Amino acid sequence: MRTNIPTTALACAGSLISICPVAIAQGFFEDSHANLSMRNYYFNDDYRDGGNDRREWAQGFLLNIQSGYTRGPVGFGMDVLGLSGLKLDSTPEHAGTGLLPVHDDGHAADEFSSLGLTAKIRWGGALIKTGTLLPKIPVLVYNDGRLLPQTFRGSQIEYTGIDKLYLHAGHLNEFKARNSTDSVDIFPQGYTGSQGTDFDFGGATYSFTKDLSATYYYGEMREFYQQQFLGLVYKLSLGPGNLTTDLRYFNSADVGAARNGQVDSDMFSGLLTYRLQGHALSLGYQKVYGDTALPYASVSTVYSFSNAGVGKFIQSGEQTWMLRYDYDFAPLGIPGLSFMTRYYKGDDGEYKGLRAREHELNTNLKYVVQANSLKGLGVEYRNAVSRSTYASDRDNNRLYITYTFNLW
Repeated sequence: MRTNIPTTALACAGSLISICPVAIAQGFFEDSHANLSMRNYYFNDDYRDGGNDRREWAQGFLLNIQSGYTRGPVGFGMDVLGLSGLKLDSTPEHAGTGLLPVHDDGHAADEFSSLGLTAKIRWGGALIKTGTLLPKIPVLVYNDGRLLPQTFRGSQIEYTGIDKLYLHAGHLNEFKARNSTDSVDIFPQGYTGSQGTDFDFGGATYSFTKDLSATYYYGEMREFYQQQFLGLVYKLSLGPGNLTTDLRYFNSADVGAARNGQVDSDMFSGLLTYRLQGHALSLGYQKVYGDTALPYASVSTVYSFSNAGVGKFIQSGEQTWMLRYDYDFAPLGIPGLSFMTRYYKGDDGEYKGLRAREHELNTNLKYVVQANSLKGLGVEYRNAVSRSTYASDRDNNRLYITYTFNLW
Protein backbone atom coordinates (compact mmCIF):
# COMPACT_ATOMS: atom_id res chain seq x y z
CA MET A 1 0.00 0.00 0.00
CA ARG A 2 1.31 3.43 -0.90
CA THR A 3 1.26 6.05 1.84
CA ASN A 4 0.86 9.73 1.00
CA ILE A 5 3.17 11.87 3.12
CA PRO A 6 2.24 15.55 3.60
CA THR A 7 4.39 18.01 1.68
CA THR A 8 5.46 19.88 4.83
CA ALA A 9 6.72 16.69 6.43
CA LEU A 10 8.68 15.83 3.26
CA ALA A 11 10.18 19.30 3.27
CA CYS A 12 11.42 18.97 6.82
CA ALA A 13 12.64 15.40 6.37
CA GLY A 14 14.33 16.31 3.11
CA SER A 15 16.34 19.05 4.83
CA LEU A 16 17.55 16.77 7.63
CA ILE A 17 20.92 18.47 7.70
CA SER A 18 19.44 21.91 7.27
CA ILE A 19 17.13 24.26 9.12
CA CYS A 20 14.31 22.02 10.51
CA PRO A 21 16.35 19.60 12.62
CA VAL A 22 18.73 22.37 13.64
CA ALA A 23 15.85 24.51 14.90
CA ILE A 24 14.51 21.57 16.89
CA ALA A 25 17.86 20.41 18.25
CA GLN A 26 19.00 23.83 19.41
CA GLY A 27 16.07 24.16 21.77
CA PHE A 28 14.09 20.98 22.13
CA PHE A 29 17.04 18.67 22.79
CA GLU A 30 19.88 20.94 23.89
CA ASP A 31 17.80 22.62 26.61
CA SER A 32 16.30 19.35 27.85
CA HIS A 33 17.17 17.67 31.15
CA ALA A 34 16.22 14.44 32.88
CA ASN A 35 16.62 12.79 36.25
CA LEU A 36 15.70 9.55 37.95
CA SER A 37 14.60 9.74 41.59
CA MET A 38 14.51 6.69 43.81
CA ARG A 39 12.45 6.50 46.99
CA ASN A 40 12.78 3.70 49.49
CA TYR A 41 9.86 4.12 51.87
CA TYR A 42 8.91 2.30 55.08
CA PHE A 43 5.54 3.25 56.55
CA ASN A 44 4.10 2.14 59.90
CA ASP A 45 0.74 3.43 61.10
CA ASP A 46 -0.06 2.09 64.58
CA TYR A 47 -3.76 2.35 65.55
CA ARG A 48 -3.82 2.76 69.33
CA ASP A 49 -7.52 1.92 69.75
CA GLY A 50 -7.09 -1.77 68.93
CA GLY A 51 -7.22 -1.82 65.14
CA ASN A 52 -4.58 -3.57 63.06
CA ASP A 53 -1.58 -1.40 62.42
CA ARG A 54 -0.69 -0.74 58.80
CA ARG A 55 2.89 -1.26 57.76
CA GLU A 56 4.51 -1.68 54.35
CA TRP A 57 7.87 -1.23 52.69
CA ALA A 58 8.26 -0.31 49.03
CA GLN A 59 10.65 1.08 46.43
CA GLY A 60 9.63 3.85 44.07
CA PHE A 61 11.16 5.19 40.85
CA LEU A 62 10.32 8.57 39.30
CA LEU A 63 11.66 9.33 35.83
CA ASN A 64 11.31 13.02 34.98
CA ILE A 65 12.23 14.15 31.45
CA GLN A 66 11.68 17.79 30.48
CA SER A 67 12.44 18.97 26.97
CA GLY A 68 13.44 22.45 25.96
CA TYR A 69 11.45 24.39 23.35
CA THR A 70 11.78 24.57 19.62
CA ARG A 71 13.19 27.87 18.32
CA GLY A 72 10.97 30.64 17.04
CA PRO A 73 8.25 32.95 18.37
CA VAL A 74 6.22 29.87 19.38
CA GLY A 75 8.16 27.09 21.10
CA PHE A 76 6.91 23.51 21.42
CA GLY A 77 8.06 20.96 23.98
CA MET A 78 7.19 17.70 25.70
CA ASP A 79 7.60 16.40 29.27
CA VAL A 80 7.54 12.77 30.39
CA LEU A 81 6.80 11.49 33.90
CA GLY A 82 7.37 7.79 34.46
CA LEU A 83 6.28 6.32 37.80
CA SER A 84 6.93 2.82 39.12
CA GLY A 85 6.54 1.16 42.51
CA LEU A 86 7.79 -2.20 43.77
CA LYS A 87 6.61 -4.08 46.87
CA LEU A 88 9.38 -5.02 49.28
CA ASP A 89 7.27 -6.13 52.25
CA SER A 90 3.51 -6.26 52.81
CA THR A 91 0.92 -8.67 54.24
CA PRO A 92 -2.89 -8.61 53.94
CA GLU A 93 -3.20 -8.03 57.69
CA HIS A 94 -1.18 -4.83 57.51
CA ALA A 95 -1.72 -3.53 53.95
CA GLY A 96 -3.49 -0.28 53.11
CA THR A 97 -0.84 2.32 53.95
CA GLY A 98 -1.33 4.06 50.60
CA LEU A 99 2.09 3.00 49.34
CA LEU A 100 0.80 0.19 47.11
CA PRO A 101 -2.44 -0.81 45.36
CA VAL A 102 -4.42 -3.47 47.23
CA HIS A 103 -6.21 -6.27 45.34
CA ASP A 104 -9.68 -7.56 46.25
CA ASP A 105 -8.12 -10.48 48.16
CA GLY A 106 -6.30 -8.05 50.46
CA HIS A 107 -2.84 -8.60 49.00
CA ALA A 108 -0.81 -5.61 47.86
CA ALA A 109 0.33 -5.52 44.24
CA ASP A 110 3.89 -6.67 43.58
CA GLU A 111 4.43 -3.68 41.29
CA PHE A 112 2.56 -0.86 39.58
CA SER A 113 3.58 1.77 37.07
CA SER A 114 2.25 4.54 34.86
CA LEU A 115 3.44 6.99 32.24
CA GLY A 116 2.38 10.61 31.95
CA LEU A 117 2.96 12.84 28.93
CA THR A 118 2.62 16.62 28.88
CA ALA A 119 2.73 18.75 25.75
CA LYS A 120 3.75 22.37 26.27
CA ILE A 121 3.78 25.57 24.23
CA ARG A 122 5.65 28.75 25.09
CA TRP A 123 4.53 31.97 23.41
CA GLY A 124 5.88 35.24 24.78
CA GLY A 125 4.97 35.38 28.46
CA ALA A 126 2.47 32.52 28.16
CA LEU A 127 3.15 28.85 28.92
CA ILE A 128 0.45 26.34 28.00
CA LYS A 129 0.53 22.73 29.17
CA THR A 130 -1.84 19.85 28.47
CA GLY A 131 -1.61 16.28 29.70
CA THR A 132 -0.26 15.11 33.06
CA LEU A 133 -0.12 17.92 35.62
CA LEU A 134 0.96 18.29 39.25
CA PRO A 135 -1.13 21.25 40.47
CA LYS A 136 0.14 23.04 43.55
CA ILE A 137 -2.23 25.94 44.04
CA PRO A 138 -4.24 27.06 47.10
CA VAL A 139 -7.50 25.48 45.91
CA LEU A 140 -5.90 22.17 44.82
CA VAL A 141 -2.59 20.68 45.92
CA TYR A 142 -1.47 17.29 44.58
CA ASN A 143 -0.48 14.76 47.25
CA ASP A 144 3.12 13.57 47.34
CA GLY A 145 3.10 12.04 50.81
CA ARG A 146 3.57 8.41 49.84
CA LEU A 147 5.72 6.37 47.46
CA LEU A 148 4.59 8.09 44.24
CA PRO A 149 2.78 11.40 43.67
CA GLN A 150 -0.87 11.86 42.85
CA THR A 151 -1.24 13.16 39.29
CA PHE A 152 -3.97 15.01 37.40
CA ARG A 153 -4.84 15.24 33.73
CA GLY A 154 -5.96 18.44 32.09
CA SER A 155 -4.75 21.75 30.66
CA GLN A 156 -3.44 24.99 32.14
CA ILE A 157 -1.98 28.32 31.12
CA GLU A 158 0.49 30.48 33.04
CA TYR A 159 1.21 34.08 32.08
CA THR A 160 4.14 36.19 33.32
CA GLY A 161 4.17 38.92 30.65
CA ILE A 162 3.11 41.69 33.06
CA ASP A 163 5.65 42.96 35.55
CA LYS A 164 5.07 41.72 39.12
CA LEU A 165 1.94 39.79 38.10
CA TYR A 166 1.51 36.03 37.72
CA LEU A 167 -1.70 34.70 36.12
CA HIS A 168 -2.78 31.07 36.15
CA ALA A 169 -5.88 29.19 34.93
CA GLY A 170 -6.78 25.66 34.01
CA HIS A 171 -9.20 22.79 33.62
CA LEU A 172 -8.68 19.32 35.12
CA ASN A 173 -10.83 16.33 34.26
CA GLU A 174 -9.22 13.27 35.88
CA PHE A 175 -6.80 12.26 38.60
CA LYS A 176 -4.73 9.21 39.43
CA ALA A 177 -4.30 8.29 43.11
CA ARG A 178 -0.79 7.97 44.48
CA ASN A 179 -1.12 4.16 44.69
CA SER A 180 -3.11 3.55 41.51
CA THR A 181 -2.68 3.25 37.77
CA ASP A 182 -6.31 4.12 36.99
CA SER A 183 -7.44 7.63 36.04
CA VAL A 184 -10.86 8.57 37.43
CA ASP A 185 -13.11 11.62 37.52
CA ILE A 186 -12.43 14.16 40.27
CA PHE A 187 -14.54 14.11 43.44
CA PRO A 188 -14.29 15.59 46.97
CA GLN A 189 -12.81 13.84 49.97
CA GLY A 190 -15.44 11.79 51.78
CA TYR A 191 -17.76 11.44 48.78
CA THR A 192 -19.27 7.94 48.49
CA GLY A 193 -21.29 8.41 45.29
CA SER A 194 -20.35 7.34 41.77
CA GLN A 195 -20.59 10.62 39.81
CA GLY A 196 -17.26 12.42 39.55
CA THR A 197 -16.72 15.67 37.73
CA ASP A 198 -14.17 18.24 36.48
CA PHE A 199 -12.27 20.98 38.27
CA ASP A 200 -11.75 24.53 36.96
CA PHE A 201 -9.48 27.12 38.50
CA GLY A 202 -8.06 30.57 37.97
CA GLY A 203 -5.89 32.84 40.04
CA ALA A 204 -3.25 35.52 40.29
CA THR A 205 -0.32 36.59 42.44
CA TYR A 206 0.83 40.21 42.55
CA SER A 207 4.10 41.30 44.14
CA PHE A 208 3.70 44.84 45.46
CA THR A 209 7.33 44.78 46.60
CA LYS A 210 9.96 42.07 46.99
CA ASP A 211 8.64 41.57 50.54
CA LEU A 212 4.88 41.90 50.06
CA SER A 213 2.65 39.78 47.80
CA ALA A 214 -1.04 38.92 47.53
CA THR A 215 -2.65 35.85 45.95
CA TYR A 216 -6.22 35.14 44.88
CA TYR A 217 -7.56 31.85 43.47
CA TYR A 218 -10.97 30.53 42.53
CA GLY A 219 -11.66 26.84 42.13
CA GLU A 220 -14.85 24.99 41.25
CA MET A 221 -15.50 21.28 41.43
CA ARG A 222 -18.56 21.21 39.20
CA GLU A 223 -21.77 20.01 40.88
CA PHE A 224 -19.99 19.82 44.24
CA TYR A 225 -18.46 23.03 45.58
CA GLN A 226 -16.75 26.29 44.77
CA GLN A 227 -13.88 27.77 46.73
CA GLN A 228 -12.19 31.16 46.89
CA PHE A 229 -8.80 31.82 48.43
CA LEU A 230 -7.13 35.07 49.42
CA GLY A 231 -3.60 35.13 50.82
CA LEU A 232 -1.12 37.77 51.92
CA VAL A 233 2.59 37.26 52.65
CA TYR A 234 4.81 39.95 54.16
CA LYS A 235 8.48 39.66 55.09
CA LEU A 236 10.06 42.12 57.51
CA SER A 237 13.63 42.49 58.75
CA LEU A 238 13.40 42.49 62.52
CA GLY A 239 16.51 42.75 64.65
CA PRO A 240 19.19 40.26 63.54
CA GLY A 241 16.60 38.04 61.84
CA ASN A 242 13.44 38.37 59.75
CA LEU A 243 9.74 37.91 60.43
CA THR A 244 7.31 36.42 57.86
CA THR A 245 3.57 36.96 58.20
CA ASP A 246 1.44 34.54 56.17
CA LEU A 247 -2.34 35.09 56.20
CA ARG A 248 -4.82 32.81 54.41
CA TYR A 249 -8.60 32.90 53.99
CA PHE A 250 -10.87 30.32 52.32
CA ASN A 251 -14.53 30.74 51.45
CA SER A 252 -16.35 27.58 50.29
CA ALA A 253 -19.96 26.93 49.24
CA ASP A 254 -21.87 24.22 47.41
CA VAL A 255 -22.60 24.65 43.72
CA GLY A 256 -24.86 23.06 41.10
CA ALA A 257 -26.41 19.78 42.20
CA ALA A 258 -24.35 19.74 45.43
CA ARG A 259 -23.78 16.00 45.04
CA ASN A 260 -21.97 15.75 48.37
CA GLY A 261 -24.50 17.84 50.27
CA GLN A 262 -24.36 21.34 51.68
CA VAL A 263 -21.04 23.16 51.78
CA ASP A 264 -20.79 26.18 54.07
CA SER A 265 -17.27 26.88 55.29
CA ASP A 266 -15.01 29.84 55.89
CA MET A 267 -11.50 29.29 57.20
CA PHE A 268 -9.01 31.89 58.37
CA SER A 269 -5.44 31.05 59.34
CA GLY A 270 -2.33 33.01 60.11
CA LEU A 271 1.27 32.04 60.79
CA LEU A 272 4.12 34.18 62.11
CA THR A 273 7.63 32.84 61.53
CA TYR A 274 10.81 34.37 62.90
CA ARG A 275 14.10 33.21 61.35
CA LEU A 276 17.51 33.78 62.87
CA GLN A 277 20.55 32.01 61.44
CA GLY A 278 19.63 28.29 61.48
CA HIS A 279 16.58 28.75 63.72
CA ALA A 280 12.94 29.25 62.70
CA LEU A 281 10.14 29.60 65.25
CA SER A 282 6.50 29.72 64.09
CA LEU A 283 3.25 30.47 65.92
CA GLY A 284 -0.11 30.13 64.19
CA TYR A 285 -3.87 30.19 64.69
CA GLN A 286 -6.69 28.83 62.55
CA LYS A 287 -10.48 28.98 62.81
CA VAL A 288 -13.18 27.30 60.70
CA TYR A 289 -16.56 29.05 60.51
CA GLY A 290 -19.79 27.70 59.04
CA ASP A 291 -21.77 24.46 59.18
CA THR A 292 -19.37 22.15 57.33
CA ALA A 293 -15.70 21.27 57.20
CA LEU A 294 -13.36 22.75 54.60
CA PRO A 295 -13.87 20.78 51.35
CA TYR A 296 -10.99 19.53 49.24
CA ALA A 297 -10.36 17.10 46.39
CA SER A 298 -10.04 13.41 47.22
CA VAL A 299 -6.52 12.19 48.04
CA SER A 300 -5.12 15.71 47.62
CA THR A 301 -3.45 17.91 50.23
CA VAL A 302 -4.99 20.94 51.93
CA TYR A 303 -3.20 24.29 51.51
CA SER A 304 -3.18 24.88 55.23
CA PHE A 305 -0.60 25.27 57.97
CA SER A 306 -2.52 22.55 59.84
CA ASN A 307 -2.04 19.89 57.17
CA ALA A 308 -0.18 17.67 59.63
CA GLY A 309 1.30 14.19 59.31
CA VAL A 310 -2.03 12.53 60.19
CA GLY A 311 -4.78 15.10 60.82
CA LYS A 312 -5.89 18.25 59.00
CA PHE A 313 -7.74 20.19 61.74
CA ILE A 314 -10.45 21.55 59.39
CA GLN A 315 -13.73 20.40 60.97
CA SER A 316 -16.72 22.71 61.29
CA GLY A 317 -16.17 25.26 64.05
CA GLU A 318 -12.70 23.98 64.91
CA GLN A 319 -10.07 26.38 66.16
CA THR A 320 -6.43 25.34 66.17
CA TRP A 321 -3.24 26.66 67.72
CA MET A 322 0.06 25.77 66.07
CA LEU A 323 3.64 25.92 67.30
CA ARG A 324 6.62 24.91 65.16
CA TYR A 325 10.40 24.92 65.42
CA ASP A 326 12.95 24.25 62.65
CA TYR A 327 16.70 24.09 62.84
CA ASP A 328 19.29 23.89 60.07
CA PHE A 329 22.58 22.50 61.42
CA ALA A 330 24.72 24.19 58.75
CA PRO A 331 25.88 26.98 61.16
CA LEU A 332 27.20 24.22 63.43
CA GLY A 333 29.26 22.79 60.60
CA ILE A 334 26.84 19.99 59.62
CA PRO A 335 25.30 21.10 56.30
CA GLY A 336 22.51 18.86 55.06
CA LEU A 337 21.18 18.02 58.54
CA SER A 338 17.84 19.55 59.55
CA PHE A 339 15.31 19.09 62.34
CA MET A 340 11.64 20.03 62.64
CA THR A 341 9.06 19.63 65.38
CA ARG A 342 5.52 21.04 65.47
CA TYR A 343 2.47 20.76 67.70
CA TYR A 344 -1.22 21.30 66.88
CA LYS A 345 -4.12 21.58 69.29
CA GLY A 346 -7.66 21.74 67.89
CA ASP A 347 -10.89 22.23 69.84
CA ASP A 348 -14.57 23.26 69.55
CA GLY A 349 -15.07 21.44 66.25
CA GLU A 350 -17.95 19.21 65.19
CA TYR A 351 -17.85 15.98 63.19
CA LYS A 352 -21.09 14.05 62.53
CA GLY A 353 -22.59 15.22 65.81
CA LEU A 354 -19.43 14.55 67.82
CA ARG A 355 -17.31 17.21 69.45
CA ALA A 356 -14.05 17.35 67.56
CA ARG A 357 -11.04 17.74 69.81
CA GLU A 358 -7.60 16.67 68.66
CA HIS A 359 -3.92 17.25 69.07
CA GLU A 360 -0.85 16.09 67.16
CA LEU A 361 2.90 16.20 67.55
CA ASN A 362 5.16 15.82 64.48
CA THR A 363 8.94 15.37 64.54
CA ASN A 364 11.19 15.14 61.46
CA LEU A 365 14.93 14.54 61.21
CA LYS A 366 16.59 14.67 57.78
CA TYR A 367 20.12 14.41 56.42
CA VAL A 368 21.27 14.86 52.82
CA VAL A 369 24.87 13.98 51.93
CA GLN A 370 26.56 17.12 50.59
CA ALA A 371 29.74 15.76 48.95
CA ASN A 372 31.67 12.74 47.68
CA SER A 373 30.22 9.84 45.71
CA LEU A 374 27.03 9.73 47.82
CA LYS A 375 26.20 13.41 47.29
CA GLY A 376 22.42 13.87 47.18
CA LEU A 377 21.61 10.72 49.16
CA GLY A 378 18.90 11.61 51.66
CA VAL A 379 17.67 9.85 54.80
CA GLU A 380 14.61 11.16 56.64
CA TYR A 381 12.69 9.93 59.68
CA ARG A 382 9.20 11.24 60.43
CA ASN A 383 7.13 10.59 63.54
CA ALA A 384 3.57 11.68 64.23
CA VAL A 385 1.54 11.14 67.40
CA SER A 386 -2.16 11.91 66.84
CA ARG A 387 -4.99 11.81 69.36
CA SER A 388 -8.63 12.60 68.52
CA THR A 389 -12.17 12.36 69.89
CA TYR A 390 -13.69 11.56 66.48
CA ALA A 391 -10.99 9.51 64.70
CA SER A 392 -8.56 6.74 65.59
CA ASP A 393 -5.59 7.53 67.81
CA ARG A 394 -2.46 6.84 65.79
CA ASP A 395 1.30 6.65 66.17
CA ASN A 396 2.82 7.10 62.74
CA ASN A 397 6.43 6.33 61.80
CA ARG A 398 7.99 6.77 58.35
CA LEU A 399 11.50 6.25 57.05
CA TYR A 400 12.59 7.59 53.65
CA ILE A 401 15.81 6.92 51.77
CA THR A 402 16.01 8.99 48.59
CA TYR A 403 18.49 9.54 45.81
CA THR A 404 18.30 11.37 42.48
CA PHE A 405 20.45 10.70 39.42
CA ASN A 406 20.81 13.51 36.91
CA LEU A 407 20.73 11.62 33.58
CA TRP A 408 21.61 14.67 31.49
